[in-house]
Amino acid sequence: MSIRERFERKLAALRDDVLAMGSAVGEQLDLAMTSLDKLDVDLARQVFVMDLSVNEARFNIEEEAFALIVTQQPAAGDLRAIVAVMNMIVDLERMGDHAKGIAKVVTYIYDKPARTPPPQLKQMGEMVASMLRQTMNAYANDNVELARFVAKQDDEIDQMYGMVFSQIMAAMAKTKKAAKVETNYEFLRVARELERFGDLSTNIAERVVYRVTGSFDEINRDIDDSAG
Repeated sequence: MSIRERFERKLAALRDDVLAMGSAVGEQLDLAMTSLDKLDVDLARQVFVMDLSVNEARFNIEEEAFALIVTQQPAAGDLRAIVAVMNMIVDLERMGDHAKGIAKVVTYIYDKPARTPPPQLKQMGEMVASMLRQTMNAYANDNVELARFVAKQDDEIDQMYGMVFSQIMAAMAKTKKAAKVETNYEFLRVARELERFGDLSTNIAERVVYRVTGSFDEINRDIDDSAG
């Protein structure tokens, strides 16, 4: 086997490891949302355990990526692929942190009054989970069109977050019971965790485009970011 063939095998293994990490983060989010739906503290604690594995995967992949750079002297296109991986795994780890944040909310509210979450939270969870799956599919197949499509979906997440924010703030204004206010605030935290999860899926989609095309552009820049 030639040096190039060995390198390509290692590069392919690196991609497989990233895909496995993405799958683990997806499972972590699904478990967090199930724990919220059922207010199941035991499930929430499993999310914490899964987060440790996701963190470990990030550092293992990072070491593999560094080793490829140091020992193989990759060409420009190969180096771009490795750099994309190193950025993607940071975003995936942060997505795991947001899933863990949702699980933390469950441990706070499971014994509080007014514990039924707004139905939009479940819808947001399903949408960002789908974004992650599509992003990983785009990465697995170097599908730039799909990556751009995923990034554009973030607008829907932002709109839903705005809707949930308004509803929860209105509910908080109507009640004088501190415990209910606290619970609603925690639901607002869940919405924010999901909104950030979607943002990070967009980041990864942009890295897919960069890996394939060599061009790094913000596919779905917020209007506020370009003002002034």
